[in-house]
Amino acid sequence: MAGATPTGEQGWSSRTAFILAAVGAAVGLGNIWRFPTLAGENGGGAFVLVYIGFVVLLGLPLVLSEIMLGRTGGSDAIGSMRNVAEQSGRSKRWGALGALQITAGFLILSFYSVVAGWVINYVFISGGDFFGALFAGDPFSVAFNGETQDQITGRMGDLFADPMRLIVLHILFMAATVGIVASGVHDGIEKAAKWLMPAFFVLLIIITIYGAFTGNFAEAVAFLFTPDFSKITPVVLNEALGQALFSLSLAAGGLLTYGAYVSKDVNLAPTAGLIAMADTSVAILAGLMIFPIVFAVGLDPAGGPALIFQTLPVAFNVMPGGALVGMVFFILIFFAALTSSISLLEGPTAWAIDRFGWGRKKAAFIVGLVAWLIGVACALGYNVWSDVRLLGFWNIFAETDILDTLDGFTGKIMLPLGALFVAIFVGWRADANMVKAQTGLSGGTYLVWRFLIAWAAPIAVSLVLIFGLLPGLLGE
Repeated sequence: MAGATPTGEQGWSSRTAFILAAVGAAVGLGNIWRFPTLAGENGGGAFVLVYIGFVVLLGLPLVLSEIMLGRTGGSDAIGSMRNVAEQSGRSKRWGALGALQITAGFLILSFYSVVAGWVINYVFISGGDFFGALFAGDPFSVAFNGETQDQITGRMGDLFADPMRLIVLHILFMAATVGIVASGVHDGIEKAAKWLMPAFFVLLIIITIYGAFTGNFAEAVAFLFTPDFSKITPVVLNEALGQALFSLSLAAGGLLTYGAYVSKDVNLAPTAGLIAMADTSVAILAGLMIFPIVFAVGLDPAGGPALIFQTLPVAFNVMPGGALVGMVFFILIFFAALTSSISLLEGPTAWAIDRFGWGRKKAAFIVGLVAWLIGVACALGYNVWSDVRLLGFWNIFAETDILDTLDGFTGKIMLPLGALFVAIFVGWRADANMVKAQTGLSGGTYLVWRFLIAWAAPIAVSLVLIFGLLPGLLGE
């Protein structure tokens, strides 16, 4: 299957390699952190049911569309959109859609690396905690033995107050990401996916089994899979659709770029289905991993963003083997974050190689450096620049710090816009015969997909965009 990529390198060595890399791009903090948080805040089963429906009906058609555009265009994200538009007899200005996507991915990478630095911090803390217990002859000790709940939850505040530590952790994560992307598609990205994704799934299953035996698994299952339809409100619908788009890494340039490295003999439709199914399965497993532990110690499933970094460490503090499980848990999250960040960096790196003729190492380093500098501002936004409001004139961002402003701007505006224009282009502007041939769909399946991408997706994504910008319409 391996062939030449748009940057002149060897592409994916097999369909399996592409699937692992694409699943790695999709599986990240959105699955392990954001999904359980939103499920906890939005009624559990009701949210999960709607989320799965949106993944199948809207997420999957968009995943297939982005991969198809990348393979058909055969270039970086901007070049691919220009090429497909030209082949369809449309304006090359559609290349702006590729620019929107890789810019969104680049900005997400800048603050994503800072958040991933928090994960590294907890890998170090939990690792030191476990090995301390191991050398003391008690490898199955609880986590943070001897610490109070306030001391455990206070670790996050201590981290935010330490700009130098935040920046160093940010350096470590960005350096790992740049190092892998600089090594190339085959020798870097593919090899990382082949090692990291199987390890990720093994750790995920191990901790899920741990939660099933030591936690309240029955209550977690009931919470996640018993829908209370009275809880399906416009807010829940909007949150579930937004999470479906975010979780699948849509409109961030990664899938569009990765698609250019896929051989022409790969059937894209079942491949896209496997990617969507794997990503959704990880989100569900994350809920089954986290909520049994949360319920076992009587913590609030609607703990919000603090769920991973404050609530769960408290739970590990009172559960058998908590020190070991805590360390494994944060290593798992690190793997998920790293595979996603690789795809976020690859999009703008591939563009820089094609646009400026740079070598891959130079392109990855320069793009990563600029993203890191923006991330430094995000890290300082928690302490030195805590009063800075980048978009303070805009009501929805008036009270958000630098990182949350970038997160909100990309998530509420750039990603929905990117997904919306993908749906419009594929559904209405791209050559229909070319699209049909490239997707491999036919008959009734093609007609259903065509309806979803041309009608359902633009309407649904437009609602996410409108309600994100005007939350008052939902009564918030």
